[in-house]
Amino acid sequence: MTELLVMFLISGVILVAIAVPLLRGKVAPNALYGFRVQDTLNDKRIWYAVNIYSAKWLVATGLIFSATCIVGYLIPGISIDNYSLICLAGFVVPMIIGVVFSWKYMKKIEGEVNGEHNRNVDH
Repeated sequence: MTELLVMFLISGVILVAIAVPLLRGKVAPNALYGFRVQDTLNDKRIWYAVNIYSAKWLVATGLIFSATCIVGYLIPGISIDNYSLICLAGFVVPMIIGVVFSWKYMKKIEGEVNGEHNRNVDH
């Protein structure tokens, strides 16, 4: 089970590491990496704002996942199956929450950007 812990911890570190360029606004819209949906790919202002926001959730997911795996590893007599399920939950739950909140944030930003565009057109 130690091998699983190491693999899961490395995965958590990778999640945090891939979030850093997004957090710093260093990743331009692209076909491979980031919060890639039509709304973000169509407007760079939305892309950068949403990717900075969602990267915070990615960091949180990596940290929660790693912490969950460490705590699970310390449970005496835990089976590999139960350990794996605990770790899976430590990844899936914060990831889903992060995607949902990032989507809501994107819609908010999109409304602000479109409102700004409409005000500029009116003048």
